[in-house]
This record gives sequence, C-alpha cells and structure tokens, in this order.
Amino acid sequence: MADDCFAHPRLAAIYDSLHPDRSDLDAYLQIAEERAVRRVLDIGCGTGVFALLLAHRGVEVVGVDPALASIDVARAKPGGERVHWICGDARDLPPLQVDLATMTANVAQAINDPHTWQNTLRGAFEALRPGGLLVFETRDPARRAWEGWTPENTHEVVEAPGVGAVENWGQVIDASPPLVTFRWTYRFAADGHVLTSDSTLRFREREEVERDLLSQGYVVEEIRDAPDRPGKEFVFLARRPVA
Repeated sequence: MADDCFAHPRLAAIYDSLHPDRSDLDAYLQIAEERAVRRVLDIGCGTGVFALLLAHRGVEVVGVDPALASIDVARAKPGGERVHWICGDARDLPPLQVDLATMTANVAQAINDPHTWQNTLRGAFEALRPGGLLVFETRDPARRAWEGWTPENTHEVVEAPGVGAVENWGQVIDASPPLVTFRWTYRFAADGHVLTSDSTLRFREREEVERDLLSQGYVVEEIRDAPDRPGKEFVFLARRPVA
C-alpha cells in the first residue's frame, strides 16, 4: 500500500512542488554515467523525477510504483512517453535485463515489512542482467533522524503552481525503532481542505542490510556515504554476479 502523499491524487499533484530540491539524485546520475548504463529499473519511481532525468539522457527506463496517482503525474510530464511505467512493485515486473536498478530517497526504508523487503531485493536481482548493479540508500539509525521531525522544524508554506499556498508540517506519532511512524499534514489555502498522510520507515542497521543482500545472492560492491547527507546515510552498491 502506498502512503497518501503518493496515492492521493491531490497530494501527488503537488509532491514535486513540496520537494523541489532533488540534488539527492545527483549521486545516482553519476553512477549511471560512470557505468554507461543503457537500461535502468527505477523502483519506487514516484512522480518520475529520476526516471525522466535518465530518459532525457537517452537511457531506457522502467519506472515502477504502487501509487497510481503518482504514476499518472509522471506519465503526464514532458517526456513521460519515453518511460515504461508500471503500477505495482518489484514483484510485478516483466522479464528484464537492466544494467542498473535503483531505490532513491526513502524508498528502501518505506518497504518496512521484512517479507516484502526480501521479495523486493529478489525482484530487483531477477531484473538485473548478470553484472548489473542495485543502488539504494538508507539512513543510519544511530543518527536518530526522526528526533528532528517536529512541527516546528518541518513547518512551511509552499506556493504550488495552479493550486496556491499549501501549508504543511510533519510530526512523529510513534518511534519504536527500527520502525518510526510519522504524519504529514497538508492544509490548502484555496479551500481550507486538510489532508494527512501517515508513513512508516524501517531504520535498518548497516550489517542487517548487508546480510539481506547476501542472502539474495548479491555481492556487496561498495557502501558509500551519501553526498547530500554526509555521515547520515549509507549508499549500497550491490552487484548481481556474472556467474
């Protein structure tokens, strides 16, 4: 199930306006360029920002996400016809042989059910060509990022094109590591309508993620620091063996 911030049509439509800074994607673009990838699977593609950045560079992209509202937003963007969009998850893929599979931003942590997580890793593995790479990020639990997710720290008012001012803020409603649940509230100035979206992230230890990858047949090639959040995240590069 997708969270309302991705699945509700009114929230999906303003998602990009609320998250205009996507410099976090630069590291993924760099990896794609370094590896000269030609085919990419973007798991949890959301409104298609990363998938379209790749497509505009001539990369063949499959974007998969369980939130139909987000897929609809992505498909309607300029160049949306260049991407093969799938409403579903990594278990709903046709046969693929991609060079790179990605889970950007909070996608890996949002897959908080252990069984679904294992199935996602397996689905990505099967979609990769031999020698292909899976790349994703996850926050270091030791940094306890959720302690800063308060209404005071997150409150903002954003002008969304065609919508008007949207006041929004987040707050943690349950912190029981490794699971942290938080609620985001959105108030639309145009009509006073209020929507909320609850999300739960799983904060996995580095060693746990490594074990999960190895159990699904990956070789952990490298674990990097996240350039946009130095010292706060792990970026995993895991390869499907050639033989």
